[in-house]
Amino acid sequence: MFCSSWNFTSGFVFYTQNNSIVTTHLNIQSRKLPDEFSGFTIVHLSDLHSKSFGKNQSRLREELQESEPDLVVFTGDLIDLRRYKDETSMNGMDKLTKIASVYYVTGNHEARSGKFNDLEKKLETAGVFVLRNTSVVLERQGASIQLLGVDDPLQVMDHNEASAMDSVLTTVTKEMNEDDFKFLLSHRPELLSLYSQFDLDLVFSGHAHGGQIRFPFIGGIIAPGQGVYPEYTAGVYSKDDTSMIVSRGLGNSLFPLRVFNRPEIIVTKLISDRNG
Repeated sequence: MFCSSWNFTSGFVFYTQNNSIVTTHLNIQSRKLPDEFSGFTIVHLSDLHSKSFGKNQSRLREELQESEPDLVVFTGDLIDLRRYKDETSMNGMDKLTKIASVYYVTGNHEARSGKFNDLEKKLETAGVFVLRNTSVVLERQGASIQLLGVDDPLQVMDHNEASAMDSVLTTVTKEMNEDDFKFLLSHRPELLSLYSQFDLDLVFSGHAHGGQIRFPFIGGIIAPGQGVYPEYTAGVYSKDDTSMIVSRGLGNSLFPLRVFNRPEIIVTKLISDRNG
């Protein structure tokens, strides 16, 4: 009887840890943010890895609707290389675009899949804006801010990842006004030191899966690109004048379980601090 009860309890805990979404609310203040964008709300999704949260991602949609976002950003690994099911990944994406504009960048799984061209067409058909080493201007009440999106460096992997990203960011930011508020979508959090060199105010990232297993006072245990006891796994980090928000993500890849690390949606509210 004890064994049966233990199995049920542990099974319930593991199911909850891997399927019950938590929403994290953050505020980011900036003196460079126009007053017109104060209160602008961004929902951050990452690392779905072909996982479903209800029919047509109904639970994701419910969380998004409750957050009333002005913008939704997705920082890569929509699909999973090891079990490529783009029909599962694409389920409900067209419905997310009915809630708010959705902007997306690739992760390492899209880059390594060899199938991204087809996925990109499906995303665009669903109404998703795919940013591939480019920038767009977002306007609100006559004011504007800059949104940049870059491919995962494995898309063009002819040398090391940091060098590839440095080359891309040099090109994308070349014509930008340094006084504008600029935020970046990039899959890799381990490159924060590089991002901070490009006058970026805010970066949204994923990839680390929250360190997969999390413990109090320790944080995440292991993350791709960072190894054991990784530095950037969840929450807000700063380097010079650049803040970076790292999502714990939604799905799993090589390691199939999350422990003390529930799937996460991040709701970020931008706050103008021009008079601060």
